[in-house]
Amino acid sequence: MATDDNFPCSLTLQVPFPDARLASVALQALRVDKELSGLVKRELSTVASPGSEYAGETILQVDYKATTNRMLRVAVNSFMDSLALVLEVQEEMDVDVIESEKASI
Repeated sequence: MATDDNFPCSLTLQVPFPDARLASVALQALRVDKELSGLVKRELSTVASPGSEYAGETILQVDYKATTNRMLRVAVNSFMDSLALVLEVQEEMDVDVIESEKASI
């Protein structure tokens, strides 16, 4: 994200996923919930994991900008709750994918 004087507080989260499909599903699920405050901006994207020891690993990247550290903290806490739910659902529903990844390690 480019620098913005109106949004001086920023944070980038990188969440690794074992494959591009799971990262894409998480991206689509998390993208639905827009930021409720105009004091926070969020951009989500997926990027290939450079130099990963696991072939096909993809990173969900989340770039946050906020007007204050407090607003940044509140937005990130809310996002982490949503991310935890998405990961829990993926673990329960995509058992075959997760298990095949564990077996190949």
